[in-house]
This record gives sequence, structure tokens and C-alpha cells, in this order.
Amino acid sequence: MDETQELEAKYFMRTFARVPVTFVRGLGTRLWDAEGKEYLDFVSGWAVDSLGHCHPAVVAAVTEQVGTLIQVSNSYYTVPQVKLAELLVAHSALDRVFFCNSGAEANEGAAKLARRYGERHLKGAFEIVTTLGSFHGRTLMMVAATGQQHHQQPYAPLPNGFVNVAFNDVDAIRAATTERTCAVMLEPIQGEGGVNVPDAGYLRAVREWCDARGILLVLDEIQTGFGRCGSLFAYEQFGVTPDIMTLAKGIASGLPIGAFMATERVSVFQPGEHGSTFGGNPVTCAAALATVSYILEHDVVRHASEMGDYLVQGLAKLQAEFPVVVEVRGRGLLLAVAFNAEIGQAVLDGCLARGLLVNRVSPNAIRLMPPLTVTREEIDEALTTLEAVLTVTAP
Repeated sequence: MDETQELEAKYFMRTFARVPVTFVRGLGTRLWDAEGKEYLDFVSGWAVDSLGHCHPAVVAAVTEQVGTLIQVSNSYYTVPQVKLAELLVAHSALDRVFFCNSGAEANEGAAKLARRYGERHLKGAFEIVTTLGSFHGRTLMMVAATGQQHHQQPYAPLPNGFVNVAFNDVDAIRAATTERTCAVMLEPIQGEGGVNVPDAGYLRAVREWCDARGILLVLDEIQTGFGRCGSLFAYEQFGVTPDIMTLAKGIASGLPIGAFMATERVSVFQPGEHGSTFGGNPVTCAAALATVSYILEHDVVRHASEMGDYLVQGLAKLQAEFPVVVEVRGRGLLLAVAFNAEIGQAVLDGCLARGLLVNRVSPNAIRLMPPLTVTREEIDEALTTLEAVLTVTAP
């Protein structure tokens, strides 16, 4: 345990089961710890570092902005905020945007907007249907929205207004819809729940149901957005458009920013009904503007799609070689490798020892989320490491 880890143990609340590594530097797909050891990063800050660590375009934009203007009240206009809003609207199916500081805040704002819409247009409807296995954030309200008992149980009683039903089951959504329902809130692909991809027609059927009942479809694209799944937004792959969409993680290559977007029809907030002190901060918006612009101008989405296909092909070969691997699932560069035994932690530990970072998404699965700029050579390196680990870990 190094000095940083000793200080953390002494002063920090016990909220993280941290991997015992202290990182001090990052560049591209690489990280270096306090001892100088190099790692290949296939976690990317939980799908945050879209362009890898310390990308020159982001560093330049942040450096310039920090030296120009760091923060003013949202009572005033700032240039990076408005430019970022314009860019997001221009490249999505939504018309309006609100900036906040995190994915949890984005989902909170989306839920508030859905309730406000329900109050104004659906006779006061306020309930939101979400799904089991979902993850929408750590605030108390979003814990209620998140369909995972181990997140909810410690904080009971939870705020009302959320109904959790089975994922990938449109009949369950239909059955849960009442006159109190104002929206359905889904991740197009469940990330923290295990990289669960729904059937091809699921989201279209949900969209049709929402339209038939006059309720809203909210898509949580916090983990799936900005090229992570091989399209700019995951909804594009499923043939639907949301009424409200939430964003965060990969939007700013590591700086804390979230957003929710809505169509003009659904943008019913009036001045004073929602706000944020730091949301839309000039520095974070400059980072996001640089990130999204680079993704669009350098065809990073296509590259991510191609690298995702290449990684899946390599993982399929490992599946054929090791019977313990029972499934490779996901889209683009959001992938999970599932095992028929609870070896997820052993695989993570083995990869860590060999300089590869992966995420244990469940006892029997790991998740891979490399930067969207990852190369074939880096993927080959990761696959070689995984093969070596499975050779000594697989039962």
C-alpha cells in the first residue's frame, strides 16, 4: 500500500472497493502507476475517456479556456455552452439541451421534465416505468429508478414514482402502464447491468406503446452515447427516437459534465423550474465541444465500430478455445465476456497483474470499454493477455 492508498484509507468514506493501484499519468490508451508500471486501459474511466487519456485536442481546449474564463453564473451567457448546445442539437433528433454535472443529474433532470410534462399534459401523471437490471445513478431518486435490489435495499423507503419491470419485455411495460404513468425510461443497452442488448424489435415496440398512450420515451444514453456502441447514439441502431435523452460519461473525455435533451414539444420547463450552479461550466463545455467535434470531424464513430467488430472476432476465438467463455455480447466498444463460472474477479486480477485493465461487471462477467481511438495492435495485445489469463484461470 503506497502513501496515497494509506491516506485514502484514513480519510475517505468507504464507498469504493478500489483496485490497489495508484495512477499518476495517462496518455492515449495507456496509464502509468506510481511505481512506473504501464497498463493498457480497457475501462476508460467507465466508458468516459472517449478519446483516451489527455488527448491533445481536449488538452488544448481546456488549457485555453482555463486561461480565459473558468466560471460564471448561469444568469449569463457563455460561448462554449451555447456552441456545445448547437452541436448536440445539430447531430441528434432532439431540439433543446440542459447541461449539468453528471449522469445522475442528467437522469434526475429528465425525470423532473417528464413529471412536469405529465402535470401539464397528462392530468398530473408522474410515474416512470424503468427496468430490472438498469442503472440510472446514485442519487436517492435515481436509486429508485435503478432496477437493482442491492442498490435499493440499503436506502428504503425509496421515493415513489418509479415502477421496475423486466427488461426486454414490452408486455411488462404495457402491464405497468396506468393513468399515473408519464414516461418509460430505458437504457438502449444496459451497461452496468451486464451489457444486456435487447431484441431487435423491443425499443420500436416500446416507442409504439408510448405513442399509443401519449406518454414519453426517455432513453438513458449516458454510457451508450458518443460513438461507444458504433453509432453516435445507440438509438440510431434501433430505429427509434426518444422524447428525452440523457448524456454524460464520454461527452468530454474525462471532465465532469452531463446533459439531457428533449424535443421542442416536451421542453416544458419555464424559467426557475430547473437549474444548476456548475452545469454548463465554460471549462467542461470547452472539453465537451473539443471531444464531440473531434469525434465528428475524424470519423471516430466508424473507427469505433470497426474496432468493436475486430475485438468481437478476437473474443469469439477465445470463446472457441475456452469452454468457460459462454457469451460475448454488446455493441461497438461496449462489450461483456460472460463465463459459466464465477471467475470474473480472478480474470480481473490476472489481467491487472499483466498490465491490462478490465471491469468485473458481475461475478461471472467482465466488461471491456477501451477508448474509441483504440488500435488493432492494442486490441491484439489485450486479447493476448486475456488468453494468458484464461489459460491459468479457467476451471
